[in-house]
Formats: sequence, C-alpha cells, structure tokens
Amino acid sequence: MQRFDDPASFSAWTRQVRGRGESIGFVPTMGFLHEGHLSLMRLARPRVDHLVVSIFVNPTQFAPGEDLDRYPRDTDGDLAKCAALGVDAVFLPTPESMYPGGYQTVVTVPDLTTNLCGRSRPTHFAGVATVVLKLLNLTRPTVAVFGRKDYQQLAVIRRMARDLDLEVEVVGGPIVREDDGIAMSSRNAYLTPEQRAQARRLNQSLTAAEAAVAAGETDPVALIAATQATLSGLSLGEVDYVELVDADSLAPVDSMTAPAVLAVAVRFGGTRLIDNRLLVPHAV
Repeated sequence: MQRFDDPASFSAWTRQVRGRGESIGFVPTMGFLHEGHLSLMRLARPRVDHLVVSIFVNPTQFAPGEDLDRYPRDTDGDLAKCAALGVDAVFLPTPESMYPGGYQTVVTVPDLTTNLCGRSRPTHFAGVATVVLKLLNLTRPTVAVFGRKDYQQLAVIRRMARDLDLEVEVVGGPIVREDDGIAMSSRNAYLTPEQRAQARRLNQSLTAAEAAVAAGETDPVALIAATQATLSGLSLGEVDYVELVDADSLAPVDSMTAPAVLAVAVRFGGTRLIDNRLLVPHAV
C-alpha cells in the first residue's frame, strides 16, 4: 500500500494509473475509521483495479466553535485498517497543501444546502463540495463511494458531479449501525453512556415511521409529528430538525407520492447526531 502526503506526487501517480487504462475507486474520509467507512471500501474494491482512500480532516467544513481541533484521529490505526482491506493508496494531505496561501475558490450547491443540516451549518456544504471536487480532480476515480448516513452530503455531491460533468460514478453505501441501532459515526465516541442510551431513539423513531408507511400512512405531517414526538422526549437531547424531503431535490414534500427521505438531527451536549430513512409508499 502506497502513502502519499503531497498532492502533486499523488496526482502524478493517479495520472499514471489512468494512463494505463486502469480504473480507480475512491473513498474520501476524515479518518478515525470505523466499520461504516470500511463497508464503503468493500463496496468499491471489486468494481475497480485500484482502491484509493483519503484521510483528511477538512477545516473548511467546520464552522468556528465546532470540533475541528478535537475531532478524533488515529492515523496508525487507519493505515492498518486500509492495508488489511487491500487499499492500494492512501492520500493524507495537510490543510496547507490543500489550501495554499492565496486560495480563495469555493464550490456551492445552493438549492440543496438551505435546509436540513444546512440550516444550522450554513458554511458546511461549501466546504464539503470544495474539498470533494479537489479530491476528485486529484484522484481521477471512475467510482467514488459515500455513505448514505450523510444523505444531504451525498445529494450535494451527486448534483455537483452532474452539473460539472464530472466523469465519476457517485455511489451511496448503506448506513451501517452499531449493535444498539445507532448509525456509525466517528462522533459517537463523544457520547456519554447516558447520552448513548438515549441516542438509540433516533433509529427507533425512523423505524416506527417506516412501519407506519408500510401500514399505509402517507401524510407527511403525521409522519413528522410522530417522529418529533418520539424525539422530543429525550431529556439529554435537543432536536435540531425532523424533515421529510424529496429523495433527489431535498425539497420538503407535502404528499407521499414518491420515495422520500425522513431525516433527523439531535444534539447531545456538544455532539450532533444525524440519521435518516428512505420511505417508499405502497403506490410507488
């Protein structure tokens, strides 16, 4: 497994790989790898000749006061996990190499970033879109895999790839959950035992909504209200949002005539957890 810290040397390697007619699969991460990340690597591995993983805690997607400095890191453990999964190359740039002096370009996808997480993190997705575009340009992948837990992020990247004619297939990997149902996230490490016990309610509320749709419920107001009622009882958590949105445009839906995504976010102290569920009405 090769390790690259410099964007220029990494780009030269990927250019050589693609010049030989060989394909690259790409999984971008911020490190502190868990089974959710590894599942994305397993999804990409059989599709391509070379599997590349980036490990970069991107400062531009963190707002002032967020957890950039304390975001969990484990470079040695991450490299060992990548090697065990047959990753061919790992890219570990520094903020200075990705955003050298004078850097000023920002990528925005406005219509997809005004609600859900974009409401409380208004600068977040510009940072995500910008760094992902830079990483895609450096990696030159044929396939890039992102987790569906960050559903809004996945939608933004798919829209960006379409709008900018990027020659990459953007694949969404299924949400991987802990044994207690909590969606795997590096930030789960912040939770106290008491907070973690209550955090299970996110998945439980989504499962209840899915069961309601399976039983014939198609009223978005009722689905949202029931989910809010379940989450509002969390003594240690503060609900950020509960929204039912179109699976592609992320616009709020007023009727369940097509698949829609029920998305939730809850803050436990300084830790913000997100989760979602694709709801498909019987008529679809």
